[in-house]
Amino acid sequence: MTIEKYQIEQINGDALSKHEKRFEFLATELQDVEAIIQKLIDFQVAIPSWALGTGGTRFGRFSGGGEPGSLEEKIEDIGLLHQLNRSSGAISLHIPWDIPKNYQEIITLAAQQGLRFDAMNSNTFQDQKGQGLSYKFGSLQHVDKSVRKQAIEHNIEVIRHGVELGSESLTVWLSDGSSFPGQLNFRRAFENTLESLQEIYAALPANWKLFLEYKAFEPNFYSTTVGDWGQSLLYVSKLGPQAFTLVDLGHHLPNANIEQIVALLLMEGKLGGFHFNDSKYGDDDLTTGSIKPYQLFLIFNELVEGMDARGMNHNTDLGWMIDASHNVKDPLEDLLQSVEAIMIAYAQALLVDRQALQKAQMENDTVTAQELLQTVFRTDVRPLVAEARRRAGGALEPLKVYRDLQVRNELIRKRGAVTVATGL
Repeated sequence: MTIEKYQIEQINGDALSKHEKRFEFLATELQDVEAIIQKLIDFQVAIPSWALGTGGTRFGRFSGGGEPGSLEEKIEDIGLLHQLNRSSGAISLHIPWDIPKNYQEIITLAAQQGLRFDAMNSNTFQDQKGQGLSYKFGSLQHVDKSVRKQAIEHNIEVIRHGVELGSESLTVWLSDGSSFPGQLNFRRAFENTLESLQEIYAALPANWKLFLEYKAFEPNFYSTTVGDWGQSLLYVSKLGPQAFTLVDLGHHLPNANIEQIVALLLMEGKLGGFHFNDSKYGDDDLTTGSIKPYQLFLIFNELVEGMDARGMNHNTDLGWMIDASHNVKDPLEDLLQSVEAIMIAYAQALLVDRQALQKAQMENDTVTAQELLQTVFRTDVRPLVAEARRRAGGALEPLKVYRDLQVRNELIRKRGAVTVATGL
């Protein structure tokens, strides 16, 4: 399915007068509006190929209609998102779920949708059909060297697929760990994992990055071999300059200060990217910004400050990706909401008066520092984000256009009511 430009413009027209009034009112209160709008236009968030179908939990999955049944259809769905919000211009593939049959055809199809290929993701947390050895007791940490070798070769295969597609990064997430005391020798598991990662790292092309994700628990509940940002940082520091820590917002214990983690990783030059989602209890994979919008803003506040301090490009120097599971929502609607929340938090962070905040910090003026941040957070920047979308050719209200055009019904008509996309 393709949304025509005139359809977006027609629906935009109905809302344009109201939007212009809201935008003009906001713009009079802000400085450097044009520069901020350009940064919003440039900023792109990658959509993971596995998030285009209805997600699930350990207890069940309730598949929706019109889910993409192939990589080509997944690219089509992300193209729809990008047509609407102009901020979803990249796709992140998961191997072996999304192995292209013809690289050039997939590259051409993605280019037609205005998409590039972001980080490639390996999978050693599941046993695949026809797989020789099991990852039941770990992959890169496994006590059996032949299992480790199999996992290493898989990651190197993922790199090869990515090279063909023009990707420049590999994300490694490991479910390796233990569920019971005594099951695992922690030191040996670390050494085996490091040795395995070193072999994968050696296979990276010169222009590639390796992102090492961490997670406190699940599926193992006693220990996780890459269980927190400190362990990930330890690994990537030992690997070399092409290795970085990847932060998943749901991969922390409750009340973790993620914004502080981000600031320190940036300071060390070892923050590689993000998996955006939200959580109430753990790795809930909920819509970004749906539970803790203030925390999302505070994270972006540290990101903008830290990246500017290092002279980094906001759009290209870190990897930005959503990682969510949509158990009760239309996945495309959920992704539209998530990207919107990310853009709002980013826009708010761009509005922070850095000089005033630094002055308050240097004078230990806690009240002023709090007021500076909370005043920005309470500012409704949606007209600013909408204006950036409009100028880029997108919809003023992407979710409204999606529903007005009955996109899901059209996908069901085209693909069928009983479809299950590959993914979690």
